[in-house]
Amino acid sequence: MRSLEELKALKAKAEKELALREDTSRPVITVHMGTCGIANGARTVLNAILSELQTRNLTDVHVTQTGCPGMCHYEPLVTVTESGKNPFIYGKVTPENVKKIIVQHIINGQPVTEWLVNLEK
Repeated sequence: MRSLEELKALKAKAEKELALREDTSRPVITVHMGTCGIANGARTVLNAILSELQTRNLTDVHVTQTGCPGMCHYEPLVTVTESGKNPFIYGKVTPENVKKIIVQHIINGQPVTEWLVNLEK
């Protein structure tokens, strides 16, 4: 740091980034990118999600990555979290599934039930 102004600018930038992370009003799509997920195609699923959101000009959706949640047999896994609702975990997601998840779940608010992981088994 060379000046107080530089420090203030850095602080403002960090606060803005944190505000985006903490904005719970936006839907969050989390792609599980542990080694098992990547080996099963999670990277291509992540790229398909980003591409579909860009194609539809959906800028109010936050996309993030995380590690393996311990359900390797369902990889690639994608979790959709919306404010005030339980998270929805999709298993064995393919790039071809992404469009339906975006349209039906993110845009229209109806989860794609046939691809959800049933945790109560």
